[in-house]
Amino acid sequence: MTLTAALLGPLRTGSAAARPLITFYDDATGERVELSAATTANWAAKAANLLREECDVEPGTRVALLLPAHWQTAAVLLAAWWCGAEVASRPEDADWVLCDADRVDIALASGPAGGVVALSLDAFGKGITGLPPGVVDFATEVRLQGDEFVPWEQVPDNAPALDGATVSEVLAGARARATELGLSRTDRVLSTLDWNTAEGLRDGLLAVLAAEASLVQVRNADEAALTRRATTERTTSRLG
Repeated sequence: MTLTAALLGPLRTGSAAARPLITFYDDATGERVELSAATTANWAAKAANLLREECDVEPGTRVALLLPAHWQTAAVLLAAWWCGAEVASRPEDADWVLCDADRVDIALASGPAGGVVALSLDAFGKGITGLPPGVVDFATEVRLQGDEFVPWEQVPDNAPALDGATVSEVLAGARARATELGLSRTDRVLSTLDWNTAEGLRDGLLAVLAAEASLVQVRNADEAALTRRATTERTTSRLG
């Protein structure tokens, strides 16, 4: 079972599929996007199809992300793991680098053997104009992909998933951390954590998914607004 299947599987059945899974805010732009578990899975499937069909990402491929904590980042992370890829913290160690528009040059300079996928992170799906030749525009390509993804081969539990840690180790670590944080499926977690470290990714995303909880992720957080947002979003826990 892939890490994505283990994390999303329980969330795609029954009433859980329709309830909010990720609610994303960007306080710098005023953006708010809410995704149910079913919609999150659809986005992850589209991204996984893109990575497999356009980038040949498969078990053993290493993928690095130069992206903020964002709902699209969650989708491409789940997509990479669905393909059986290993997520690497350092772009220099990766075959493919997924980045935002501001870090295309950094991604290219790392010299990935496969290439670079650039995400505009635009809420309305706008692509990035003027990309260097060979750089894949995520927004343009992902809309052409299917809403369902089926791996071509099984991914063993001992396959590397995150900086050398195996699928089973990452999953066990996420579940253990969820217990330590006191998270359960009834929780709605307000978080300002970045996901650019293994610890931040584990606490800010993986532990929440492992607990079958709901995430309210805030980028460029306005501290003055967080207390009000915790009330309006009915959050029960705070990270960051």
